[in-house]
Amino acid sequence: MKSQGRPERPAPGARALRAEHDRLAERLASRRSIDLVRGGAYSGFIGLIGAGLAAKLAFDRWWSQSARRFTGPPVWFLLALAAAAVLLTLAVVLLVRARRLMRGEDADFARLRALRRELGLDA
Repeated sequence: MKSQGRPERPAPGARALRAEHDRLAERLASRRSIDLVRGGAYSGFIGLIGAGLAAKLAFDRWWSQSARRFTGPPVWFLLALAAAAVLLTLAVVLLVRARRLMRGEDADFARLRALRRELGLDA
C-alpha cells in the first residue's frame, strides 16, 4: 500500500539506470556528426566548383580552337586544381568521420530508447 504524501523511493538499480539515461541524453543533445556532414557538404560543393573551374581552364589552355590561346605556364589551372583536390579530400575525410560518429550516436540513441522503456518514461 502506498503511503500518502510520501513518494516511493526508487530501487538502487533504477537510480543507476536513471543516471545512465541522463548521461546519454546529455551526450545526444547535440549531435556532432551533423556538423561534420554539413562541413563535408560545403567542402564538397565548393570543391566541385573548383574542379569545374580547373576543367574550364584546362580546356581553354589545351583544347580550345580559338585564335587567342593562353600561353605561358598553367599557373591558374594548377592553383584551381590544387584547391579543388584539397577541398574534395577534406569533404571525404569529414564525411567518413561523420559516418563513424553516426554509428556511435545511433547505438547510444538505441540504448537511450531502451532505458526510457525500462524506466517507464515512454508509454
